[in-house]
Amino acid sequence: MIPFIGTSLGAASVFLFKKKMGDKVQKSFTGFASGVMVAASFFSLIIPALEQVKDMGKLRFIPVSIGFSIGMLFLLLLDVLTPHMHFNNCEEGVKSGLKRTTKLVLAVTLHNIPEGMAVGIVVAGWMYGNSSITFAGAMALSIGIAIQNFPEGAIVSVPLLGEGLPKNRTFLYGVLSGIVEPIGAIFIICASRLLIPTMPYLLSFAAGAMIYVVVEELIPEMSEGKHSNIGTLSFAVGFILMLSLDVGLG
Repeated sequence: MIPFIGTSLGAASVFLFKKKMGDKVQKSFTGFASGVMVAASFFSLIIPALEQVKDMGKLRFIPVSIGFSIGMLFLLLLDVLTPHMHFNNCEEGVKSGLKRTTKLVLAVTLHNIPEGMAVGIVVAGWMYGNSSITFAGAMALSIGIAIQNFPEGAIVSVPLLGEGLPKNRTFLYGVLSGIVEPIGAIFIICASRLLIPTMPYLLSFAAGAMIYVVVEELIPEMSEGKHSNIGTLSFAVGFILMLSLDVGLG
């Protein structure tokens, strides 16, 4: 629920804007979210996955690489099959038959799937006594993703305001885009007893899915056009914040 609350609070920021989000604000939000997701992928997912297969020695990169690749391919498949807007097209016309509002909500919802799965996988590992995953580490990941979800909630709700939708409805759409996170996490936790033997693959799978979102969507958005330095600096802030949470709490 913690990441979902972050998305909902971000969606509530629509009540602070009149019509649209400024370019500088959007780039800083996107860069910050990218930094948090990259740090979470490495420090909360890939490193614990490597620790769990350390008995494989120098070959322990194999299961982690397999899981990472499958995570990337899974998001690629969703990206191809699900009609949605890319963040860097939020202000442009769309030729698809779906409404812009629907496509934008689907975009952020798609991004939230691997985040919910990542939290569920880490919590499941802690619940079943995995030595490389602590309760504090699971909490750090949840808080970090919640912080990262705040700008994502704003990114989906504020552009809809510019489309002429009332604030209450745009807030609702922003909240609904994050509902997949607790659903995905609960599904993983419920199935975790069967999935525990594949935990290294699952952790790296979640990392691959999150990195796909960063490379495919967020980095292009934060680097495009003017004010790209703002996105880069925000990336560093997000990365350091997630690193601090993971090391400090984990």
